Amino acid sequence: MSIQTDLIIIGAGPGGYRAAEYAAKNGLKVVVFESENVGGTCLNVGCIPTKTYVHSASFGEARERMAQVVPQLRSGVESILSHPNITLLREKAAFVDAHTVGDYTAPHIIIATGSETKMIPVQGLDDPRVVDSTGLLQLETLPKRLCIIGAGVIGMEFASVFRRFGTEVTVIEFLKECLPALDSDIAKRLRKYMEKQGITFKMKTAVQNLADIDADVILMATGRKPRVQADFVNAGFEFDERKGIATDENFETTVKGIYAIGDVNGRQMLAHAAEAQGIYVVRRILQGEQASSGLHSPLTRPMPAAIFTRPEAACVGPTEDQLKAQGVAYECRKSFWRANGKAMAMNETEGLLKLFSEPGAGKILGCHAYGAHAADIVQEVSALMCRDTTVEQLRDIVHIHPTLSEILLAAAES
Repeated sequence: MSIQTDLIIIGAGPGGYRAAEYAAKNGLKVVVFESENVGGTCLNVGCIPTKTYVHSASFGEARERMAQVVPQLRSGVESILSHPNITLLREKAAFVDAHTVGDYTAPHIIIATGSETKMIPVQGLDDPRVVDSTGLLQLETLPKRLCIIGAGVIGMEFASVFRRFGTEVTVIEFLKECLPALDSDIAKRLRKYMEKQGITFKMKTAVQNLADIDADVILMATGRKPRVQADFVNAGFEFDERKGIATDENFETTVKGIYAIGDVNGRQMLAHAAEAQGIYVVRRILQGEQASSGLHSPLTRPMPAAIFTRPEAACVGPTEDQLKAQGVAYECRKSFWRANGKAMAMNETEGLLKLFSEPGAGKILGCHAYGAHAADIVQEVSALMCRDTTVEQLRDIVHIHPTLSEILLAAAES
């Protein structure tokens, strides 16, 4: 006989553990299944380890700091999951039926199994030099020559980091430009700057055989795919190995009471998106479907993102190309890091910000930028967009001097 609980969560990554924390604090009895380390990809082999590399001066320092930071943060997640209303099961979850997972049954289930490396079909994948991002972070010696397949977020971040450590880096990309989610003007400028740092880019290039690549290590940075499990069929909801679990705007699957959040639903593959989706789902559960009609789905709100190259890049809202393709009337305002006092004082003068708005200093539509602390500046824009702020209103907001945030103000005033 199954043990009854209020909520079952499969996966203790950012989406899963934050949903569990919020549910437990609001009185729900929660069972969390996690077969690997808590914290998910982001904490253990993704966002956090790569950021320790970004902010380290050498390969040795990076490995040392990663060994300190990751366990410390993982311990913090374990502390969160020690709440009296949470039962953490260190085992792989398996659906028995639509509302039974392992020995537990619940009216509400949240699937937060995340994603895994997506490999392209190419010869030579069995070459011992080939690694994914996890394997690259496990290297104990700095490679002399690193070839990166893919110029997306993962590829560009590692290219920037390892070149700074002294590695000879080559990036091979099938598309004509890097970072397709970023405004093409910004992406091109960032790539050109990275070329000046000594990184070789081979754009519009298809890889035929990895064995032909002249490098000590080959990083497959060709994206990630939702992590689905064979036992999902027992629950009866729709899912696809490539696209992930099908969900509606409230992240509910085709089976009532079962939700899928984060990378596994394939909608917004970002750690902070998973957190927002998880908390939103728990709020709906707590309030009931009828009472929760006033909640705003994260899908309806701006979703900022960042790429932690050096200098870093960030964006929120559509690119200029997307605005043109959609036939949206807009104005584009630009400002440059080289004209900012704080940037000059920091010796970080490389950078460009593009601010998109409705014509006539109207509502802000988006912002794409690269330069020191671009993510912090774009986060301010994201907050303003959540309140439907106009460029005219932005001009009236006093910004501290000297700060990099004045770059945003300069764009608004241009």
